[in-house]
This record gives sequence, structure tokens and C-alpha cells, in this order.
Amino acid sequence: MAIDSLFKQMKAEGQDVIGFAAGEPDFPTPDHIKEAAFQAIRENFTRYTPASGTLELKQAACDRVKADFGVSYTPSQAVVASGAKHVVYLALRALVDPGDEIILPTPAWVSYHELIRMVGGIPVVIHASESEQFKLSPEKLEQAITPRTKAVIFNNPSNPTGMLYDARQLRALAEVCVRYDLYILSDEIYSSLVYDGRDFTCMAALGEEVKRRTILINGVSKSYAMTGWRIGYGLAEPEIARVMSNYVSHSTGSPCAVSQKAALTALTASQEQIRSMREAFQARRDYMVARINAIPDVGCIRPEGAFYVMMNVEKQIGRTIGGFEIGSAEDFATAFLKQGLVAVVPGEGFGAPGFVRWSYAASMENIKEGLDRLERFLAQ
Repeated sequence: MAIDSLFKQMKAEGQDVIGFAAGEPDFPTPDHIKEAAFQAIRENFTRYTPASGTLELKQAACDRVKADFGVSYTPSQAVVASGAKHVVYLALRALVDPGDEIILPTPAWVSYHELIRMVGGIPVVIHASESEQFKLSPEKLEQAITPRTKAVIFNNPSNPTGMLYDARQLRALAEVCVRYDLYILSDEIYSSLVYDGRDFTCMAALGEEVKRRTILINGVSKSYAMTGWRIGYGLAEPEIARVMSNYVSHSTGSPCAVSQKAALTALTASQEQIRSMREAFQARRDYMVARINAIPDVGCIRPEGAFYVMMNVEKQIGRTIGGFEIGSAEDFATAFLKQGLVAVVPGEGFGAPGFVRWSYAASMENIKEGLDRLERFLAQ
């Protein structure tokens, strides 16, 4: 947040700063989705809907998951809320009693840790290193389980690492969860952004025993460039979905009616725009990874999904660059912004000290210029 605040201040002052911190596609929402929202307004679809979403949108979410992953749900198992983050909160609120332990593999999206604490849970952090491809092993998972463990959170593909668990890796983790009767919160918001022809495996597709324990979380934000529309959905066993729905009803109430109509069109219309966006992201990723790995004393592994690269800056720690002493990734990010005019996200917040996160949800022009600035910054 400190980096983001400084970036905005510098930009407001007219400085030529470039940001790579965004966790959202830089593409506009497709026109046919926007038109659905206009039509909803023209038809006065602007009142409350059922608290956990309209029946037609719940059905569309079920149909989308069936078409994409071969997993069957009914609308009674669906909960629509104000973004996937909200769905994660609702799932934790429904499942977690004070003092329950929730296993959180890191590096991880910064909100998971706080969401667990907000419901009275205890985050149990398990770190996966770069040499482990930032992926949790079943052995590490099993070692972290105690009698108080209630659930595990998986984000696949991952923010911030972009790494993807394949079917074999996911199955091994799921088998541990079944053996210890743990719930699985599977955040699959980046499921459509998987590269190099890889197949994405939905956690709930691994069998009925896994599906019964899984709260599947997805939404329209990343796949359809609809971050500001705030529509996410969760799919779970009916009794869990019912409790999640009750929490929606007594907290926020129903998601935005107009956004629900737009999301309905996103999920039911042609999915061609996803393919086009994915191809653009893959080209940007390829360029960014090649450039970073060609620069001495920094590096990154090749992400398999989402739109993030974790750059290793451990060899920069201990240096003085442009008058700035680099004692951490946060110091690096601050110096890079002040001296290099480029904003990246320090890894400490993700549980990844020694790394900074770049987002390639930026134009190729900005990516090229940002990496040119990185080379000049490191050459000081």
C-alpha cells in the first residue's frame, strides 16, 4: 500500500511513472457485456434481487462450470456475491469457528491471511520456495495438519506466482485433504488464463469425495475484464451454500442487479474474447520473462497462468543503487519507483521476501519501457 500510495502521488505530480502493480486486465469489458448492462437499465432491472443472486445467473454459473470442467452443480449450490473476494469471506464465515486453523500456502494473495483472521481463524502459513516452483507438496501439507485444522486455501493458478498445479499435483493434495476430512477453498478466478496449451484441472472435478469438501470460487473479474463490476460466485454443498447465502442476506444484501445481468451475458455468450485476451497475455509473459532472465543478478521462473511474474531480487539486497541502500525487496521496490520511475509490488506482503511482483496486465509498450528502465536502474 505504501508503494501504491507513492506511485499515485508521483503520477499526480506529473512524473512519468509506469505501474506494474495492477491485479486486473488492462482490456476493456467486451461491448456485448456492456450492452447487456445498458439493456438492464433500459428495462429498469435496478431493484433488489434474491440475496445470493438471480436464479438465471446461478444457473449460468453452474452451466459454465459444467461446460468448462465437467462438474455438475444445481442453482441451490450456488452463491453469487460482490466479487470472488467476498465469496472467499462468505465461505470462511460459514465454515470457521474461532480458533480453527486454516492452512495457507505462500506465496499467497495478501487478503487470504486477513480474511482468515477476520472470521476468528488462525492462518497456518506453509511456504513453498522458488526451487519448489512455489507449489505446496502433499508432504508439507500433511505435516501442517493438527486436530484444529478445518480447511486449506488453494489459489490455482496463483496470485502472485502465476504457477499452476497440474492434475497429478492437485490430486495428491486433495487425497491428503480427504484423508483428514478437511474443507478445501479452491479459488480458481484465474482458471481461464492458463498458457502454453496446458490443461486446467478444477479441484471439484477430482471425484465426489473431493467435490463434497470443496467450496469452488470463481467469477467474471479476470476472465472477462470485469473487475469493477464486482460479481463472483461460489459453488458448494447445499447446506454450506445456504449458510453462505444467509450471510450475504444479512450483510451486503444482493449484488448489483445491473452487474448480474452483465455477468449473465459474460457466462452464456461466446467465450472467444477469453482466447484473444489469453493469447495477448501469453505474448507479454514470454517477452517479460525473457527480458528479466537476460538481465544480470535478477531472474524469474516462467509462470504458467494468471498475469504475474515474481522477480528474484535476492542478489540486489546489500547493494546501494542510486543512493538507496537495498536491505529488502520493499527497499528495492521503493528505490525502483523513486529512482527508476517504475512501480512493482514487494514480495513481503505475499510471504515472499526477496521477490517483487510484476503484472503483465499492461501494454507491451509499457512492458518494454519498464524493463528498459529496470536495466538502467540496476546498472547504476
